[in-house]
Amino acid sequence: MENYQQLLFPYAYNILGSAEDARDAIQEVMTRHLLKGGTDVENEQAYLIRGVINQSINVKKKRSREVSHEVWLPEPVATESSDSLLQRKDILSYSVLVLLENLKPRERAVFILREAFDYSHKEIAETFQCSTENARALLSRAKKKLSGQPETTQKSTLNTRVQSFLHQYIDAIQQGDMAALERLMSDDICIKADGGEKVNVVREITIGRKAAVELMIYVYKSFQSSQTIKLSTLNHQPALLFFYKGRLKSCQVFQLSGEKISQIYSVIDPEKLRITF
Repeated sequence: MENYQQLLFPYAYNILGSAEDARDAIQEVMTRHLLKGGTDVENEQAYLIRGVINQSINVKKKRSREVSHEVWLPEPVATESSDSLLQRKDILSYSVLVLLENLKPRERAVFILREAFDYSHKEIAETFQCSTENARALLSRAKKKLSGQPETTQKSTLNTRVQSFLHQYIDAIQQGDMAALERLMSDDICIKADGGEKVNVVREITIGRKAAVELMIYVYKSFQSSQTIKLSTLNHQPALLFFYKGRLKSCQVFQLSGEKISQIYSVIDPEKLRITF
């Protein structure tokens, strides 16, 4: 059953955007399966995948109704090293997960099966126990909603070039060098911050280079100057982790477009900072 947990995690997490909720959804489905005997199905793997997808959709619908803030960001997952508990290659990039918040849970699940797991229309229909035509319609509707959205980064590694870029960013905010920071950002950069229910953020959404530069320097001087900064990779994107006395206080996930920062996702919510490295 442990192997099934590893297999099922990316399906649940990509739909829910929460590692904790994903594990809960998997546990619920596997418990129900075991209580029924755990063997009375023709294809156990397909059965569990379908169950986890449907459970995740139901949980996502409930969570969507509960969110009260303008910005809700996914719980990041570390992807910089191998981990026997996660099939990290199937975890979507952070930018894609943020983008998928524009979709309804069922549309999101169909999109993920097609784009992340390369399911055929027939396989998607079998998973949702619907007609192939309905599966195609769901996927078409999802893609239509996503059309015109900003391009997202591909999965990447924390290579030497990216590390150098992040060190330039760190130097700029530490020195309060507005000109240097401006050179690293695109004109239409967008910063989104999620503090959850417990932490008030300075601003949930900031758009434009000048406003972004002022915000990031202010945040560093006011909150981060006493913290230790570590480079990392979260959801296959470069990130900075901010620690205070060994405790993770926040993280920033970067979307790079060419040689510029086009998006920064700042997660301050303590409930989303239980990242396993």
